[in-house]
Amino acid sequence: MAVVDQAKESFILATLKGMEYGSVVITIHDGTITQIDKTEKTRFGTKRVAPNEQKSFTKSDNTY
Repeated sequence: MAVVDQAKESFILATLKGMEYGSVVITIHDGTITQIDKTEKTRFGTKRVAPNEQKSFTKSDNTY
């Protein structure tokens, strides 16, 4: 079983709390945490419209 001291535990929890999207990889050697990798994603969302709210465009609207 891995040995987790208070400093490593606090670091891992702070890393998780600060992320919205991404992953945390904890590397363990001989039962001791030796490395923590954080990959954070930045997502640029598009406005999603519900199917019943979508406006259909036609040539007569002159807008596309």
